[in-house]
Amino acid sequence: MSTPREGSLEAPQRHPLDWKSEEFHDESALFSELERVFDICHGCRRCFSLCNAFPTLFDAIDESDTLELDGVPKQVYWDVVDHCYLCDMCFMTKCPYVPPHEWNVDFPHLMLRAKAVKHKQGKTRPRDKLLTSTDLVGRLAGIPVVSGVVNKANRMPAARKLLDKTLGVHPDALLPEYHSKTLRKRAKGHQSQHNAAEAAGPTRGKVALFATCYGNYNEPHVGEDLIAVFEHNRIPVRLVEKEQCCGMPKLELGDLEAVEKAKDANIPQLIKLIDEGWDIVAPVPSCVLMFKQELPLMFPDDADVAKVRDNIYDPFEYLYLRHKHDKLDTDFKQPLGRIAYQVPCHLRVQNIGLKTRDVLQLVPDTEVQAIERCSGHDGTYAVKSEFHETSMKIVKPVVNRVKQAEADHYSSDCPMAGHQIENGLQSGQGPEHPLTLLRKAYGLPGA
Repeated sequence: MSTPREGSLEAPQRHPLDWKSEEFHDESALFSELERVFDICHGCRRCFSLCNAFPTLFDAIDESDTLELDGVPKQVYWDVVDHCYLCDMCFMTKCPYVPPHEWNVDFPHLMLRAKAVKHKQGKTRPRDKLLTSTDLVGRLAGIPVVSGVVNKANRMPAARKLLDKTLGVHPDALLPEYHSKTLRKRAKGHQSQHNAAEAAGPTRGKVALFATCYGNYNEPHVGEDLIAVFEHNRIPVRLVEKEQCCGMPKLELGDLEAVEKAKDANIPQLIKLIDEGWDIVAPVPSCVLMFKQELPLMFPDDADVAKVRDNIYDPFEYLYLRHKHDKLDTDFKQPLGRIAYQVPCHLRVQNIGLKTRDVLQLVPDTEVQAIERCSGHDGTYAVKSEFHETSMKIVKPVVNRVKQAEADHYSSDCPMAGHQIENGLQSGQGPEHPLTLLRKAYGLPGA
């Protein structure tokens, strides 16, 4: 029998998600597995400092009559599930019992299974269905005039109190702005002045931009910065012609059928571009992770899903690969000084290293202080009334590190994480996306 330490010395292995089997959605089978894994977690407790799922479990055990899992009411199990937002950090960085260890613990995918069971039982709140319908909300809130009304209402205390009461959105949560002039509208008709750049390593020298819901409706300037930076490096950029939400919000809800529908819409579009010689990039780490990890685990026998997995990149991963082969322009015009850089969880678990930091540190007279702590945002967790205060406790160590850095800029690859930090700072200084900073460093127009 292998020991926990022997298991911990091997690289974590993810098993495919058997989400279409009958047992996957069987509540009694689910609770048997929850009990098994929760008891292992209770005996270890290495993950106490990550999200609030683990303190919720451990506190319930410590406050029970037996001081063991058998003294915890089953309702608490669902509380633990609700606090997990599938950041994957416990699996990738903390747990010594992940596969190939014989105990076979995959806490995030167990939480995902529980969320899927809950959704299958019709217990998903209407609010949560709405918040995860990012395409629908973006289209409606992005209508001219409507976007202005929505943005104004989101800044009005009276309107926010009403939103808290009726929908369960916390009045102190920063809500994203909506733009009627989306990234797709801004980039419509855009045509690169360059032919494909020279191939470098796995990169083929021209990229198709998967805009993402957030990048299209909420922060289109990030996509514009990406286009400017890549084309400055003579890498042609085009938008993916048609796309839907990557499916990550619905995955976190447990609505796996909706994830499959999004996959069926997106994968053929991306395959067509890959076959035409385009690499794929997306500016939001969660969206890249969806295609790199979650869809391949949900559809392990789909060759097209695997092909997209092997041809999609984080923007800075792509740029650093170019740099390794001396194909990145390093003639920077403007130093950036000190940058406090929060590394998003969904970027860390991609196992590509700190490529954003590495690229930004190529800029002369620039120091990047990487903060490898969770922001606690998750896209929807931080805006929900029942979880917002907890999310602000999770981000507090990041906020403290940003304050201590006394940096010229603070940044995160995840725009939502950036605004979560902004909410904690309360300084009036907003976050700047790393692509925005790189555009400034190049001295490009519009920076």
